[in-house]
Amino acid sequence: MPKWATSFGAQVIYGLIIGLVLGFIAVDVEPLAATLDWVGSTYVQLLKLLIPPLVFTAVVTSVANLRQVTNAARLAAQTLIWFAITAFFSVLIGIVVGLVVKPGTNTSVDAAAAAEPSSTGSWMGFLNSVVPANIFGLGAKVTESGASVNFNVLQILVVSLLFGIAAVRVGKTAEPFIAFSESLLKVVQEVLWWIIRLAPIGTAALIGNAVASYGWDALGSLGKFVLAIYIGLALVLFVLYPVVLAAHRIPVLEFFRRVWPVTTLGFATRSSMGTMPVTQRTTEEAMGVPSQYASFAIPLGATTKMDGCASVYPAVAALFVAQFYGINLSVSDYVLIVIVSVLGSAATAGTTGATVMLTLTLSTLGLPLSGVGLLLAVDPIIDMGRTAVNVTGQSVVATVVAKRERILDESRWA
Repeated sequence: MPKWATSFGAQVIYGLIIGLVLGFIAVDVEPLAATLDWVGSTYVQLLKLLIPPLVFTAVVTSVANLRQVTNAARLAAQTLIWFAITAFFSVLIGIVVGLVVKPGTNTSVDAAAAAEPSSTGSWMGFLNSVVPANIFGLGAKVTESGASVNFNVLQILVVSLLFGIAAVRVGKTAEPFIAFSESLLKVVQEVLWWIIRLAPIGTAALIGNAVASYGWDALGSLGKFVLAIYIGLALVLFVLYPVVLAAHRIPVLEFFRRVWPVTTLGFATRSSMGTMPVTQRTTEEAMGVPSQYASFAIPLGATTKMDGCASVYPAVAALFVAQFYGINLSVSDYVLIVIVSVLGSAATAGTTGATVMLTLTLSTLGLPLSGVGLLLAVDPIIDMGRTAVNVTGQSVVATVVAKRERILDESRWA
């Protein structure tokens, strides 16, 4: 059997196929559906388990190691610039697709489904999410069913940067702390690899549960909208990213072959955070991006680099809402969509899904927020594609910036 047939990427593909089969069976077999749900959610929970220590130790270590890199500030600036460049062209693609497909016209979606969202996006909310609530970036939520603890990766990133910079400034006295962070990082990465190796099983369960839970019933009258979203996502994934890679002389087909486990896991888990450990490991080991840079760029990208959720989706969705309510958008409105999409993805940091980003766009344009309720039925279906684009884009930018700054390990591509 050829090596590629037993590779990790191939195993994930097998998981996708098996998951589809199990999902169609689970539609009529409730115990199987419940099992798939439990296995899938447990796998995502395991992936998220070590994200706080991974981000903290990786960022502290990378800041300490960047002492030896003369262009550390330039690396950070280049990362943000390329986040903005790809977001800019992604939102343009979303606008063009929305204008051509016109998903909000001649739709049979019931206007009674319109409803105000439970949460909305705001720039002040983003600023509040940046300021750490505590040193661990943790938060607790109490409901009738009990209490749950969650973490804000952006806050952990801020705390980690502060500790890393402080350790560098302290100097020799902080060497034991830096050495401990490096040692703990190695341990955390090893445990994460054990979890990542379960990806084929987790992928099968997650895809199977998605098929069993949503099937094709949810599409109904919103099929045109779903089609428009996936056309936009496909254009970003298979046109925009290849152009960016080719322009930097990075082998396109080879890149996608290596990033495939990240893309498929993002599709299955619907979580950039849950996929982040795989994204970082793949970017370092398969792409040849130095760990000192990847451990900064990938966590940052997992919170703010969202071409699917923050560019394509809000653009198409905003046009859908405007077309549905018969509201004509001016040139300035389209400019606002671009500005909000390029700058606004950070405003979704620490939140779940793309609803917050959509409400930020709609409120900026003065469109009815009740239009969000029209799209909620298909959100899980399109969220899979959005996340796949998000995580792939994070790896694209890290690889491109490393190549531009001549720190990419070219021998990995030989």
